[in-house]
Amino acid sequence: MDFPVIKKAAYILVNAPDMVIHNGTTQSLERETHPDSEYLTKIKDNLRSYEEVVGYAPNQTYIGNMTPEELKERPRPWYNETIENARRYGKFGEIMPQDEFYGMIKLSDSFDLVLLEKAFTEKVREKFLNHPILKSKANDLKEGSDIEDINKLVDNGIAEGLYEGETLVGCVKRAHEFDKNLTSHIIIENLVVKASGVLSLMHLMKDCDIKDTEVEYIIECSEEAIGDMNQRGGGNIAKGLGEIAGFTGATGIDLRGFCAGPSHALITAAALVKSGVYKTVAVVGGGSSAKLGMNGKDHIKKGLNILEDCIGGFAVLIGENDGINPVLRTDIVGRHTIGHGSSPQAVLEALVSEPLERAGLQITDIDKFAPEMQTPDLTETAGAGDVPTQNYKMIGALAVKKGQLDRKEIGNFVVEHGYPGYAPTQGHIPSGVPIIGHAREHMLNNEMNKFMVIGKGSLFLGRMTNLFDGVSIVVEKNTGAKAEVEGVSKEEVKSMVADAMKDFAAYLMNN
Repeated sequence: MDFPVIKKAAYILVNAPDMVIHNGTTQSLERETHPDSEYLTKIKDNLRSYEEVVGYAPNQTYIGNMTPEELKERPRPWYNETIENARRYGKFGEIMPQDEFYGMIKLSDSFDLVLLEKAFTEKVREKFLNHPILKSKANDLKEGSDIEDINKLVDNGIAEGLYEGETLVGCVKRAHEFDKNLTSHIIIENLVVKASGVLSLMHLMKDCDIKDTEVEYIIECSEEAIGDMNQRGGGNIAKGLGEIAGFTGATGIDLRGFCAGPSHALITAAALVKSGVYKTVAVVGGGSSAKLGMNGKDHIKKGLNILEDCIGGFAVLIGENDGINPVLRTDIVGRHTIGHGSSPQAVLEALVSEPLERAGLQITDIDKFAPEMQTPDLTETAGAGDVPTQNYKMIGALAVKKGQLDRKEIGNFVVEHGYPGYAPTQGHIPSGVPIIGHAREHMLNNEMNKFMVIGKGSLFLGRMTNLFDGVSIVVEKNTGAKAEVEGVSKEEVKSMVADAMKDFAAYLMNN
């Protein structure tokens, strides 16, 4: 089979401390229900600086300045140290500060709903001019607004403020007076998805051998439902962010599956390319402002800063087999069906052992597994434990059950076939796809043969079903060999066609 390939991957983070306070769901609900709570008074004193966020080892790993293998060697918890000489930009993307991201939100605004103060706008414009991929966008920032106008909109409840510390620097207006789906708070959530998706796509195409205008299809796989009172999840954020990023030759669609969404999108993109419907597909996931500070109460209770202070984003480019890049094995796909049941063992059997067995492979044949890749610093302090390690132990136990591994080797299995978590708790962002950038590099350097992306989702969140969900796909090092048609080479096909034409011509002459 001629499988599609992963041509590139990009990852971005946005440090958004003031959005933690004003836009994170945990904090927003606390203000509504307990406006005088001790937690709200402590937040401002428990936010990391931008330098601390950049110097956080998992963040450096996420953008590609540190490998997961190097991260694993560092003592935990990782929040106890700041990496010296940590860099904002990595081989996969960047960690953007909040003020520049407000500029990205303004760039992503198609309906003049975002106002930024005049002096603040000029400061951001100057920073864009010095940005490696945003220089061309600097002049797209419209002239800023008077702070008096912004204050009036916020004070009258028509807009929500955008803040830098105690300073109001802008606002986002509601898009409709009565539609609850177009309130200023929801518009901010939607613009955050769009802006972080745009940034991810722009990093994806930086120094890429394919032009952005050559991408034919975009699949956006975040968790936000874009719509209004008549169609609450109609979309289409995919084309919206493609428009800003310059993908003029693309159409696209939003694909939603809670945390499993990115893996569904990856498989869908691979299928579209393999079928020949599109030659090049971009999969992109913007981040979630709602999940900022999601476990903030637990972090502060344990004497820590709020660690969920970053919006995430990623993008992956899928194309036709080039004989170089890792292939997506569309014939080794796991799927958690309705009939599988929702026990952890049933889920992993559906996603891991069953597809591998159909392909004649064992669990131990996969070099690395990528399930839920949340940074354990963030989840352990909230009582959820080390999520990636828990998954690796269950996969190892499954290998023991199948007779492919000795029970005594589970500890070694976790080390050899797993990676430490290094993704922010942004719902869909940690679910499998963070491995793609590093694993692709390893394969190109002949350091890895196979890895498995595992996406799992909690469908019960929408209160429509108690079912669980999940899909998986194996990615394999490219052997450099192109597939032949039905086992016959192209030259043989030409010869067979020529012979058939001769036979047909002779038949016509004799009849």
